[in-house]
Amino acid sequence: MASAPGKAMTLVLHDPDQIKAIHKRVKRAQGQIVGITRMLEEGRTCEEIVTQMSAVSKAINTAAISLISASLIECLESDHPDTEAISARLQKLFLTLA
Repeated sequence: MASAPGKAMTLVLHDPDQIKAIHKRVKRAQGQIVGITRMLEEGRTCEEIVTQMSAVSKAINTAAISLISASLIECLESDHPDTEAISARLQKLFLTLA
């Protein structure tokens, strides 16, 4: 997570269990998007389609929040010298979801 002077620090989640859980959520959302495409092709109602779109949106936002949360926990538990800067970047990322 460290950065060279003048370069932006990178934030990479390392917890394999968290990565697996987030990956599972994203794959589920991917399947829902395929379903939405099929619903559009089949001429399903707006209500049905929007309901599925809402579910996809929630799944993606939940995955993003999980990613930020897990990354923040890793940052705070580490002895990394840039903890404050990394925490601030993660907070900013979280606010982009609002």
